[in-house]
Amino acid sequence: MSTFDPAALECLAAIVEEGGFERAARRLSITQSAVSQRLRALEAQVGTVLIVRSRPLRPTAAGHLLLKHTRQLRLLRADLERDLSELAPSMAGGNREDERISIAINADSIATWALPALGELARQGLPLEVITDDQDFTDEWLREGQVLGCVTTLRQALRGCKVAALGAMEYLAIATPDYLQARCPRGLTPHNFRELPFIAFNRKDDMQAEFVARAFGLRRVGLRQLFVPSSEGQVRAVLAGWGVSVVPELLVRGLLEQGQLVDALPGHRLSIQLYWHCWNLQSEVLDALTGALRSTAAAVLGPS
Repeated sequence: MSTFDPAALECLAAIVEEGGFERAARRLSITQSAVSQRLRALEAQVGTVLIVRSRPLRPTAAGHLLLKHTRQLRLLRADLERDLSELAPSMAGGNREDERISIAINADSIATWALPALGELARQGLPLEVITDDQDFTDEWLREGQVLGCVTTLRQALRGCKVAALGAMEYLAIATPDYLQARCPRGLTPHNFRELPFIAFNRKDDMQAEFVARAFGLRRVGLRQLFVPSSEGQVRAVLAGWGVSVVPELLVRGLLEQGQLVDALPGHRLSIQLYWHCWNLQSEVLDALTGALRSTAAAVLGPS
């Protein structure tokens, strides 16, 4: 098998990750012409096109394979950096920006427990890139080789990956006391939920509908929805009187205790099981990520 030039592989990754040749050139501190030359040389070596020149740019099937290989090489280099820093700190080079360790985590976990879990690794210098998506879609990033691990609701291990249960995140419906008193003084019921706007993360987010469906034993639920692509933003929208939202109890515990928010459907919670998937490789970096996420999740989330 041919040996691929690491600089050309990182060039391919930069084009995809940055979304274009010009931005890739700036990231790599080379000219745009040099970016094109490296990509053409790599495509000539592989014998096929690696990038579809569309808007946005996207990798071909062969491009995806080489991107995954590039990220595995980054992981090996990160492992080496950790080992060198322990044996001889003066020998360990600094992590380059183009060697980021990418993982996908759902927005609600980022807003509550995941960043504290990763804090020590970030302070140690691990070049993390955290990509956010809905918890039902983070696994797609891992399937495509764009990240080396993800927090997701998927229970079964993906091909070539290992999986660990993290725990359950509890969701509840929230509103301000004034809003609830004005719109539905008895709280959410099967008769009034369709009249209220629900604030969702984005159009892929089915948390609001799933919560209502389970609460009232309904098979299908149609909701009036507003979209705010941030977990914290959803809470701020509720505080501003936009409507009702279903969010993690962890995120609003303090606001509930202070009386700024109230439980719109007391006694009902939706429990969402979370899992950590990562490549099935021997890697100190992967082990450190797995350990950090699992230990914090065990202390914060409900039992699996």
